[in-house]
Amino acid sequence: MSYKVLIPQAVAKEGVEILKNSGFEVKYGSGATEEDLIKDVVDCEAILLRTAPCTEAVLKAGKNLKIVARHGAGYNNVDLAAAARLGIWATNAPDSTTNTVAEFVLGAILAISKKIFLMNRKMKEGDFFFKNTHKGMDLTGKKLGIVGFGRIGRKVAQKAFYGLGMEIFAYDPYLKEEDYPDYATICSWENIFKEADIITLHMPLVKENIRCVGMKEFSNMKESAYLINCARGEVINEEELILALNEKLIAGAFLDVFEEEPPKNDNPLLSMDNVITTPHMASNTEECMILMAVQAASEIIKVLSNEKPSWPVNNPLIK
Repeated sequence: MSYKVLIPQAVAKEGVEILKNSGFEVKYGSGATEEDLIKDVVDCEAILLRTAPCTEAVLKAGKNLKIVARHGAGYNNVDLAAAARLGIWATNAPDSTTNTVAEFVLGAILAISKKIFLMNRKMKEGDFFFKNTHKGMDLTGKKLGIVGFGRIGRKVAQKAFYGLGMEIFAYDPYLKEEDYPDYATICSWENIFKEADIITLHMPLVKENIRCVGMKEFSNMKESAYLINCARGEVINEEELILALNEKLIAGAFLDVFEEEPPKNDNPLLSMDNVITTPHMASNTEECMILMAVQAASEIIKVLSNEKPSWPVNNPLIK
């Protein structure tokens, strides 16, 4: 029997090739909206999913669907409960982005602390000596607060501690003391914002984390502190962040993600001198894209071969 795999958005050819080499037919989607997926999934047994919304309606339309394999670590665009009820596996590739995103965050730490992007812009505007009144910050001995100490958070800690000589402060409500490396100081939610010179967010997007970082947290931070968000835009209250930046409650921010993506052109965060913005690109490397596609494809192969997936994120009632 030849199974059909829907790929709504382009993925690395290496992932597609292993599906074809396993005897599966690949069906490229007509688009990435809910309506597109509902139309395209009807004759498919699997979806290799990037950012398209995999809602209950999409899952119900896939009468033969056995697995939705997420291309990456996050899975907030999949209705996990509906998939479980319908007997459909949902999987992710939990370690595919870890090192790539951690490297990006290290770059963000360096960029924001040294004012690299601002200096680049000012120099191109002809102001070579802008640097004299806008000095950067050394990182050795500074406190890095990591909110969410999962795979990426731990990798950032390792790189910042051994590579930059930073002190590591960590908060994660799901970990036990023995889960932390000996160089990390465990903090409460309140204290990590108070103590850190740089805060980097790495919590998952679950209901309780939506807009959980707001004015209370910004008011608790040092005026010299920086905020980095390469997790999900929705974990920050953007209106309150803009206010905190305008009132100089914190020194600046590096944002790779936004509450609305792409952000509107008139979003104040895009024009502030003390904010660096990038287009949700922390995992956007050739190597990471290949790894995500291959790991997602490997999960599809397992499930369609009547095996249990390696990285399930739900527990389906098998049909």
